Amino acid sequence: MPTSRITFPGHDGSPLSARLDTPTGPHLGTAIFAHCFTCGKDIPAARRIAAHLAALGIAVLRFDFTGLGHSEGEFANTSFTSNVDDLIAAADWARGEGMAPDMLIGHSLGGAAVIAAAPRIEGIRAIATLGAPFDPSHVQTHFADALSEIAERGQAEVTLGGRPFTIGRAFVEDTGAERLTKTLRDLKPALLVLHSPVDAVVSIDNASEIFLAAKHPKSFVTLDDADHLITRAEDAEYAAEVIASWSARYLNRRPPAPPIGTPEGIVRVSEADRDGFLQDITSGSHIHLLADEPLAYGGTNRGMSPYGFLSASLGACTSMTIRMYARRKDWPLDHVTVEVCHEKVHAQDAGMATDERIDTFRRRIRLTGDALTDDQRARLMEIADRCPVHRTLERASKVTTAVLP
Repeated sequence: MPTSRITFPGHDGSPLSARLDTPTGPHLGTAIFAHCFTCGKDIPAARRIAAHLAALGIAVLRFDFTGLGHSEGEFANTSFTSNVDDLIAAADWARGEGMAPDMLIGHSLGGAAVIAAAPRIEGIRAIATLGAPFDPSHVQTHFADALSEIAERGQAEVTLGGRPFTIGRAFVEDTGAERLTKTLRDLKPALLVLHSPVDAVVSIDNASEIFLAAKHPKSFVTLDDADHLITRAEDAEYAAEVIASWSARYLNRRPPAPPIGTPEGIVRVSEADRDGFLQDITSGSHIHLLADEPLAYGGTNRGMSPYGFLSASLGACTSMTIRMYARRKDWPLDHVTVEVCHEKVHAQDAGMATDERIDTFRRRIRLTGDALTDDQRARLMEIADRCPVHRTLERASKVTTAVLP
């Protein structure tokens, strides 16, 4: 999916640096992602979630808060309230571009910020938080030793994650005064709380307080043994899948109807991990699959290989064709099972130049139904060879390729 670099004015007019991940196909919604305290828009969790949602038709705007990352402005002059105001500015920019946001996603302190911002952004239907604190003043634990200096001098330089930051008195006072209880009690959008029980930065107790304070519709999903920053690819992928599946219930993700007589549609494949082989595969707005290579060939084994999908296509089409024929004949077929073995290994073939064009698919079919006669079983086995994918594989095919701009 395309990713654009953009800027828009933040709460004080300072240009904020942002990434806009847009769908390749129909645009079915927009989400805004708020990053964790002193993090940035390009951390792995933000990139993975944005890519996953964009593959499903949801554009994602992720940006650096004022004074962080590539955004301009003075971090020392920011506060929790200014973060919320930056979110409002992001929503205003998106609305001005014809992409009014439907969903807010916040990581850590960004999670508290999206909850606080939601009532001020029209049209928000869903909110997802990851490792969010119930009380924004929780971030003061990261620089507790400097609180007295901040109170006395108005600011202090602290080291967070190996980087120096200047924390001002306004930030401390603002986070200390902010409480989310009332906001959560009156919250209208659906809420999804994701949190790891072993989070050593923001304890799981915070997730419980957020969840209990909010009214339904609300959901809680554990991130198991993920760390606070969700740095492992498999944890970020899981969070992305959960948010994508959950949000479909609350966002209107119906694509426009295709013209009469058009083919089934376009299957879109988008690279999910440039360092590996993981691929996002989407068909329409609700179908999402993963393709990958086995561990032995440098993949993560989180999805079928391309040859696996080819075998699945043959097996599924065979089963459907048999079922349609039996249903039309009103025959007592209880169940169909199809096993397909393609005698090739994709990862091996991908690195070989060969003119060999004869592939062997070994297909085994089990027809269950005590009342089926031998003649009916024989006829259904004949029908299996008439499935469209079978015929496509047997015929010579033509692939045309064009370069997209």
